[in-house]
Amino acid sequence: MLNPFDIIIFGGGGDLALRKLLPAMYRAYQEGNLPEGSRILPTVRTASQCEEYLATAHHALQEFLAKDEYNTKDWQAFSRYLVPVVSNVTEADDNWDVLKNILDEHDSTKSRVFYLSLPPAVYGTCCEILSSKDLITPSSRVVVEKPIGYCGDSAEEINGKIAEYFSEEQIFRIDHYLGKETVQNLMALRFSNSLFENMWDAKSIDNIQISLSETVGLESRAGFYDKAGALRDMVQNHLLQLLCLVAMESPHKLNANSIRTEKLKVLEALRPLVGEDVDNNIIRGQYVPGDLNGKIVPGYLEELNEGASKTETFVAIRAHIDNWRWAGVPFYLRTGKRMAKRCAEIVVQYKKVSHNVYEDSVGNIEPNRLVIRLQPEESIQLTLMSKRLDNLQMQLEPVTMNIELSQAYSNGFHSDAYKRLMLDAAANNPSLFIHRDEVRQAWQWIDPIIERWQEKGKPALYRAGSWGPEDADELLAENNHVWFNTGDKGA
Repeated sequence: MLNPFDIIIFGGGGDLALRKLLPAMYRAYQEGNLPEGSRILPTVRTASQCEEYLATAHHALQEFLAKDEYNTKDWQAFSRYLVPVVSNVTEADDNWDVLKNILDEHDSTKSRVFYLSLPPAVYGTCCEILSSKDLITPSSRVVVEKPIGYCGDSAEEINGKIAEYFSEEQIFRIDHYLGKETVQNLMALRFSNSLFENMWDAKSIDNIQISLSETVGLESRAGFYDKAGALRDMVQNHLLQLLCLVAMESPHKLNANSIRTEKLKVLEALRPLVGEDVDNNIIRGQYVPGDLNGKIVPGYLEELNEGASKTETFVAIRAHIDNWRWAGVPFYLRTGKRMAKRCAEIVVQYKKVSHNVYEDSVGNIEPNRLVIRLQPEESIQLTLMSKRLDNLQMQLEPVTMNIELSQAYSNGFHSDAYKRLMLDAAANNPSLFIHRDEVRQAWQWIDPIIERWQEKGKPALYRAGSWGPEDADELLAENNHVWFNTGDKGA
């Protein structure tokens, strides 16, 4: 049973806190996972925001929870956990003393989780003030959001500053994709089922695709996104982390150190892409106006309100992992904004049977395919060949076995990655968080790509509502492969 804890959400009035973090904690309360005596302390900038915070939080929960989740009784009980406070995260003023007094009301051994829902540029300053105000206890943890830095050097600088005040064991670098139940199910599928673990290598698998597609454009992130782009925003963290979980060796035990060790080995084995290798193995794109779900939406430059920008909103990568298990297997990584469908999925495409015993008349024998879908629904699909039951003749067709996890577990449980990760941080369980060495190694692979793009070229254009530039299809066609696109016929 989780012990009572205090979680201090710096930036408690921001979009992430209201849209994700508070709903996550509300769900934890509903499921009995928010221990009595725990407190949630969202920080805001002004006294008026502090006075109005409960009303703000109430409105946010009504807006962002599912219809069957919100009810007045639970809100009234949950609201008693909320203790809003005023705090300036860049200035050590008297408001920090108020925060200290509130925290010191309880036993000093009680866990404190400092969640920095802030721009990474102020992480160091905030940690410095926490230290100077004597708010960091031996049982304190700090949770930091991605992306950490804009390159390897800036990431090292930010991580170094945090490390001046928190040990590595106290630093929880969050990637919410790792908290998704289906991502954890990926490890369960691999390491507890001989059916998959014995066929999880280059001898059986033809290629693996990992796609994170969004239908939204810039929304409120224009300033940040134009400096970051899809490579920094999505590939350096989300996609590479999912790649690690797909490709890693079985850890000695399912604990933080063993998992992180195996993930790091994958990043170290990633074949570097430098110079012309970047041109030959990576496609970058930028969306222009197009039809998305029957509505004409503006292009990137129109949303940005700038005359020109080379920032990529789409990236497709052909990557290779140079080790015994994956030699010769291409990993295709893809992410983009204003895509045809919102979807996050891992597609494991198996090889064809080595010898076909059937005549051509039975139909085309397609290779098996495993699809692990992370969003919008969470599901696992396995496509197998089967005889058609409505035909006396021998006719084969692909049949998909589909496990809809939301239906399989319809007991009121709501999958929520932030809920899982915030509770893990409170329980001091770092298994699903990212070690500093992983951040460093990921940037070592990403930095040469950024440098090449700065030297030459510009993004290919693609219509909003499409699956990206045609060049991305050609990238796979070079290996006689095609993208698996959710919603397309046969997908």
